[in-house]
Amino acid sequence: MAVYDVTALISQARKLAADYRRATGKPLGGVSVEIAEADAARLLDLELVGDPSLGYDAVGRGEREGRRIQIKGRMIADEAKSGQRIGQLKMDAAWDSVVLVLMDEEYEPYEIYEATREEIEAAGAEGEGSRRNKRGAMSVAKFKIIANLVWTREEGVIDDEIWDNTQAR
Repeated sequence: MAVYDVTALISQARKLAADYRRATGKPLGGVSVEIAEADAARLLDLELVGDPSLGYDAVGRGEREGRRIQIKGRMIADEAKSGQRIGQLKMDAAWDSVVLVLMDEEYEPYEIYEATREEIEAAGAEGEGSRRNKRGAMSVAKFKIIANLVWTREEGVIDDEIWDNTQAR
């Protein structure tokens, strides 16, 4: 069995996904979530669990010690384009927070947001009549409003005592 360097493979996947999108105008299915998981684990000190049946993708270390985290990723080529949605949340599973990794057109992360289960459930209760909310669907814009910015390309990890998500509204 060959030993692979996951970091090198993710780098190749980034390039392939970006090239594919430029050539076809469509995203390369399934790749962004793998890249987002690898980036979130590396940048936020998370341990990927590798078992999708658990309902979460990683367990926190360090300041997130023991926290069960779902990881979502979205490549956003045009910030002005509205209607981008994060992947469906596993609302019936046991998890503590959701991390959203936003990537540029080269599939490089530029911002990471984190929202607790309580924040997400409260936001879902606000629009309770919506079928999308019942399925655990949410727009990127809504997620950014309720979540905390926890990492940026320019600043690295952001101390949440400084960041106030009401500034983004």
